[in-house]
Amino acid sequence: MIRLFKHYIPHAVLLLALVDMVLLMAAAEMAWRIRADQLAIPTGVISERLQPMLVFSTVMFAAMVAVGVYGTDALRSIRFASARLLVALSLGIIALALMNTLLGGAIFWRFALFYALLGAAGLLALNRLLVGTLLGASAFRRRVLVLGAGHRADRLRILSEKPGSGFVIVGYVVMNEGTRVVEEAIARTAIHNLTRYVENLGVSEVVLALEERRNALPLKDLLRIKTAGVHVNDFSSFMERETGRIDLDTVNPSWFIFSDGFSGGRTVTAAAKRLFDIFVSMLLLSITAPVIAMFAILVKLDSRGPAFFRQIRVGLYGQSFEVVKLRSMRTDAEANGAQWATENDPRVTRLGRFIRKVRIDELPQTWSVLKGEMSFVGPRPERPEFVAGLEEELTYYAERHMVKPGITGWAQVNYPYGASIEDSRHKLEYDLYYVKNYSPFLDILIILQTLRVLLWNEGAR
Repeated sequence: MIRLFKHYIPHAVLLLALVDMVLLMAAAEMAWRIRADQLAIPTGVISERLQPMLVFSTVMFAAMVAVGVYGTDALRSIRFASARLLVALSLGIIALALMNTLLGGAIFWRFALFYALLGAAGLLALNRLLVGTLLGASAFRRRVLVLGAGHRADRLRILSEKPGSGFVIVGYVVMNEGTRVVEEAIARTAIHNLTRYVENLGVSEVVLALEERRNALPLKDLLRIKTAGVHVNDFSSFMERETGRIDLDTVNPSWFIFSDGFSGGRTVTAAAKRLFDIFVSMLLLSITAPVIAMFAILVKLDSRGPAFFRQIRVGLYGQSFEVVKLRSMRTDAEANGAQWATENDPRVTRLGRFIRKVRIDELPQTWSVLKGEMSFVGPRPERPEFVAGLEEELTYYAERHMVKPGITGWAQVNYPYGASIEDSRHKLEYDLYYVKNYSPFLDILIILQTLRVLLWNEGAR
């Protein structure tokens, strides 16, 4: 994987994305030439139309990222990829047509957009077909040697066998006499020279997956492998990179202290994030105010009680604040105390089920973003009643409060809606990844992928 702005991206995904950008530019150029030929006018030099070509390619690429074109399922299945591509291109064309109308046709000729859409659809589909046929599923998969044969090694084996995995395990080495779970592992004593063994297998990375590292860390072996030019990684860091989450089963305080990350509070990035929140929240409030007002009236007509629902949540540094949403439950929903939301929750009203599904109930939270209590991107704020229990049950839960809570977040685009301690644990692993690896690039990625969650109703309850 390649680390771009502190976020890990598989080599295959990065290559596919770069080729897609080139093909989108080619489709735009082809469209310009076809339309110019129809109008019998000179095409001119390419530098004169570079700006509209870049606008076309960027908007289309953003739509592709947003709907999950580069997700695991899309990379594994041509049929799945084609369906997502169709949705992405349709959304991209709508956005470009809207921009064209607002700017008086200053970006793109109308018919040129149609030709560019056809060209992009054909070229992008062909690209995926060629990548899947010629390179195959194992393209760019790193060759990994695992030092260890216990439960951690077995977890790596399971992870490597998942569709879309970015690595293949070429061997396991038993480093001590502990419990052996992976039967095919080779004993360290059977290998005369571990460095030579690594070279003969063509290993690109060695992962240390020992169950107990005390007095068992093979420092001499690791030093020789490292100086031979082979990347050496510990289990927790490897899992973070491959899964996009922090593995709570294996990390310890020293790993958090000495590993890279946790620089999201730097002045420049924090100021940029705040400026973005202010600008977008003001814009969004001005656009959605009629929608909020209309549904507030509908909520009042649908069931007894106030249109808006106010609740105390835990925010930055554990400080409490009041969040406002459109009411989607009955007023007596928590007559017996705070409860987790459940699937097909009987407390949800008829209209509430709809506004939850399309996330309209979340729109008033934009006011909390404007006030600075929340951000558009960050861990979802939880209720104090639940936080107290979760901090006792889950180690490092308090660390998620080191950044502002958000309307959407890394956990929301990667994990379905959950309402239990176990679900909270899984979501915490994603939240900690966000806190550790925060960057404006990751925020943009999350905002784009939130559209995928909305379109395919992933996680709504």
